[in-house]
Amino acid sequence: MEELFIWGAENAHWLWWGLGLLLLAGEMVIPGVYLLWIGVAGLATGLVAFFMPGMGFDGHGLVFAVFGAASIYIGNRYFYNRFKEAGEPTVNTRGRSHVGRIYSVCSPIINGRGHVTVGDSRWLAEGPDAPEGTRVKVKAVEGTVLTVEPVDD
Repeated sequence: MEELFIWGAENAHWLWWGLGLLLLAGEMVIPGVYLLWIGVAGLATGLVAFFMPGMGFDGHGLVFAVFGAASIYIGNRYFYNRFKEAGEPTVNTRGRSHVGRIYSVCSPIINGRGHVTVGDSRWLAEGPDAPEGTRVKVKAVEGTVLTVEPVDD
């Protein structure tokens, strides 16, 4: 058993590289980006252990902790924030592009509800009563319902 510890101390860089590669292989199996940065830290620690074999496992463990924290920070700061959307998200908000546009009533607005033609489709509309063919301007959008008001030509 003592020979194993001696071999491990003499070949610590191989142990760190093995750990780093094992963590990177685990990253391919486990969904998400959890082990990638720790695996990179393990490979970097193996490089330090190769050039500084006299540090011992305590020193290598400290180097691994520092590299791990640094790689996680750099990964979060420079790789993940790049893909975050700035401002208000645009998912499921395309209906807002209709605000301010003018459409024609295709089914009379009676008791505050009717339909307007938007391109080749019909949208539910709410607003003051209006006969078919009236041009209306969209004031707001709530889900798939357009709030409209008649336009004076």
